[in-house]
Order: sequence, then C-alpha cells, then structure tokens
Amino acid sequence: MHINQYLNTYGDYLKRRFGQRVQKLSLSGNFTCPNRDGTLGRGGCTFCNVSSFSGKGVENLSISEQLSCAPEKRSKIFLAYFQAYTSTYAELQLLKKMYSEALEFPNIVGICVGTRPDCVSDEVLDLLERYLHEGKEVWLELGLQSAIDETLDLINRHHYFADYADAVYRARKRGIKVCTHLIIGLPGEELIHNLTTLQMVVDEGVDALKLHQLHIVKGSVMAAMYLRGEIQVLDLDEYAKIAARLIQYTPPEIMYERVGASVRDSSLIAPMWSTQRWPCIDRIGEILAENGGQGSAIGRPYVYDGISRG
Repeated sequence: MHINQYLNTYGDYLKRRFGQRVQKLSLSGNFTCPNRDGTLGRGGCTFCNVSSFSGKGVENLSISEQLSCAPEKRSKIFLAYFQAYTSTYAELQLLKKMYSEALEFPNIVGICVGTRPDCVSDEVLDLLERYLHEGKEVWLELGLQSAIDETLDLINRHHYFADYADAVYRARKRGIKVCTHLIIGLPGEELIHNLTTLQMVVDEGVDALKLHQLHIVKGSVMAAMYLRGEIQVLDLDEYAKIAARLIQYTPPEIMYERVGASVRDSSLIAPMWSTQRWPCIDRIGEILAENGGQGSAIGRPYVYDGISRG
C-alpha cells in the first residue's frame, strides 16, 4: 500500500510536470527572523530552537557551494529550497542575488521560498513572478501553523491569520503557488481547531499543504514547559488519526507535500516516534485505506489511476 493512492501528492505533481523525479535541496541564506532580531520580538516562537534551521554548518558557504555539496542527491533535476528561518527577510537586492544564483545552477528547475506570512512584500512577490514567467517552478511556502489567532498569540508568532490571508491573495494573484505549513498538537488545540484552520486556509485558496506534529526541541520555550509537565505531545496514533481526518476534509485538487515530519538529531526531546519517518506515514495510509482518502469527508474523493478513494 502506497499512501499516494489515497491523497494528491506534491511528488506526483512534479513527476507529471517534469516527467521524472524532482528533489528539493535545502539552502540557508543565513537569514534571521523579525521575531528574533527585536523587530517584532526576541526569542522566536515558543516551539522554535534558538539554533534550529541554522543550516548545520553551511552558513558561510555560498548558495552555489551549498548546492554543489548537497548530500543524498537522488534525482537528476532539483528545486532550490530556501528553508532556513525567514527566507524573504533581507534587502531585495540580496534576495535577488541569492535566488538568481540558485536558479542559474545546473539542473535547478525552480525555487521554493519559505517565510512568515507577514514578511512577504510586493517587491519580493514581483521578483518571484519574474522567475515564474521565465518558466521556473516557483513556490511560496508560508509557515502559518494555525489559523486561530489565540493560538498564534500563545505561541508568540507576532502575526495573525489576516496577515496570512493578505500574503496568499497577493501571491496567487500573480500566479505564484502557495504551500501552507500547519502544526498538529499545539497547546490548547484539538481536532476542531485543526479542522477550523484547514477550512480557513482552503477558503483563502491554497495549492499545497504540509502537516507536521508538534516537536519539543532543546533550546525552545516549550522545552521548559514540557519538562515542567505544562504541555503534552501526541502519540503516533493520535497524530495519525487527526492528520488523516484533515486529509479526508481536504479538496482533492490541493496537494500534500508532507503529512508528518521526522527529526533525526539530538535536539529532539519529544515525541520520540518522530525520529522515524515511515511509521507515521504508514499509519496515516492505513487509516485512509480503511476510512476513505482525501476529500472523502466532503463528498469529493480523490481519484488515483481512475479509482475513487471515497
């Protein structure tokens, strides 16, 4: 059983467009974040590790050097993924230099830029739109995490859902695809909050989703809270059931780039099942196979190879 039989995957989309597998290569532009440098706040979001997404020693390498030494290249063509911190949070000319350097590297067919919803200027979107008109695959990845403003306050995001909705509107108006990141298991949230977030995101328009479980990592505010017993994390089955339910309520045209995340370094405190990737994916796949795939809960089941997964 392959989970892509039950949901519309980003990987399958890329294979259809390019006729072969496309791999994302993560890059660090040595960016910071307005929630760390004092512009909006200091210390970052409560789930964030002070040293997380630091690039693991690549901060002093150029974009070309990072692409040259990227490990585990498993395909022949690639997307340049500016992942670390807020990858639109710099002067426009610096962003243009880094983005263009990545896109000019051999076998790079597109760019994905990860950022906060409140750090997406029209100038940055205009730059990404130009790459789109040059025939590149262009994605804006927005770390929303939750659409519930009370939760965003609780986790110290310093932005609100309205900021996200505005960024999505301006990006998609230019034809730029949007992938939204959502966290399952945030303090105070239950299934109803996750479903509400999903519906609000769908209503604004979105092209792809990334789901992942709340991680407790060393150096975060939540780490101290967790060790004091103030917050808990979901076990694998609890997470899989919620993720599967969200998938079942997702319109079939929306792609899933990720349904769970794995952490393989020493920063992870909990949940320890996150150290392995496939048990989570397999469990979600089992639930979808038993109870219906993507879109089944809204009467629009995903169709794979001509077979409805309702």
